[in-house]
Amino acid sequence: MRSTVLSRRSVAIAAISLVAALGLAACGTQNTPSASSTGAGGTTDTGPTLSSGDVTLRVNWWGGDARVQRTNKAIDAFEAKYPNIHVTGEFSDWNGYWDKLATSVAGGNAPDVVQMDELYLASYAQRDTLYDLSKLSQLDTSQLDPGVVGLGKSNGTLDAMPISTTGFGIMVNDDALAQLGLTLPDTDTWTWDDLSAFAKKISDASGGSAVGISPMNNGYSLRLWARQHGEELFTDGKVSISTKTLAGFFQLALDWTKSGAAASASHQAEVASVALDQSDIATGKQVLSFTQATQISAYSAAAGDAKFSLVPIPTDDANKAPYGYLKPGMYWAVSAKSAHPAEAALFVNFMINDPDAGAILGTERGIPSNPKVVDAVSGSLSATEKIAADFDAKVAEHIGDAPEITPNGGSALDATIARYLQEVTFERQTPADAAKAFTAEIQDSIDSAS
Repeated sequence: MRSTVLSRRSVAIAAISLVAALGLAACGTQNTPSASSTGAGGTTDTGPTLSSGDVTLRVNWWGGDARVQRTNKAIDAFEAKYPNIHVTGEFSDWNGYWDKLATSVAGGNAPDVVQMDELYLASYAQRDTLYDLSKLSQLDTSQLDPGVVGLGKSNGTLDAMPISTTGFGIMVNDDALAQLGLTLPDTDTWTWDDLSAFAKKISDASGGSAVGISPMNNGYSLRLWARQHGEELFTDGKVSISTKTLAGFFQLALDWTKSGAAASASHQAEVASVALDQSDIATGKQVLSFTQATQISAYSAAAGDAKFSLVPIPTDDANKAPYGYLKPGMYWAVSAKSAHPAEAALFVNFMINDPDAGAILGTERGIPSNPKVVDAVSGSLSATEKIAADFDAKVAEHIGDAPEITPNGGSALDATIARYLQEVTFERQTPADAAKAFTAEIQDSIDSAS
């Protein structure tokens, strides 16, 4: 399945409106939107109806303290609006979350509402563990761009609602850069060679106290690398990136590690899973870092409110060809086994469409997927949230079609990338050998799951 992303013009309009502070949206969320307003294909079947008695929902998400606090406040607002619906929140860190969710789903005890990630969406959807949201009239999708809604589909079924979208760029520790007396090159037209040279310049100027950058290490960055080379990571549910292009991704990491533009392989391994406040970018031991745009707020807070900025990643054609896409920050999904799917859909509707919920949640999960909520939060953004919103508007002109979602069996993509990067940077495998082995491993996993 190939979904369609927001047009470049509509992405720019939505993101720019967030920065422009157009004021609170006037409309609220209806308790029970009609089926004709759901944007779910014009069905007249209203599906499950709301209960007149008390209902308790279990809602599960991953995230740090800031997300927990904001989500709990939004839950309080939801319960105030719908007094007969009570919500029990459950949360974990990223690693523990997926183990816990897999166990609960296998045991028939899944939460009513789950926070979902693109890496796992196809896996859960194709096992029929997620409710088809197009059958729940309590969820209004009419306010969202159809391309955004499409990012929650697998095999044509609306399995999850995108909470937000976010761009991908390079975060700059401006304070650390200023202390070294350096200024960025022209990041609107810079190439990978330009970045490599500047990262090495940072390391040299620091006298060993900091490095310039760390390698790209996840599926988002690999997809963008593939697209810059005229390829896709996945096509028709298969690994389609060439071994040559993939080897180039690994070679860049090795080059930076050996030149000193990045830290040693052993140090990269040591800090791979540290808390944000202990990360090299937050402590000033690294000046540049690849990241999703909306993570800038968390890193800034972890660094004691150090000054950070965002710039586009390099290309080899001065950004002439559109290669980017806005990744759903995450999704809300409803369990297929929920005893209260109507109320669960109403919760998802509130969290995505209600301006009051949007004002509470802000951009911590990404730029809201609903343009009216974007307007609602525009006047209350922090300085770093405005940077993230402005960045997404800046890169909108480079947005192309959305890629396929990660196929079933590919949910270990990020961990597999990180593992092969270590093999390469420790020089236990060549980039070419790692590319062949990586491709075979991911494809075998996809084939085994089908």
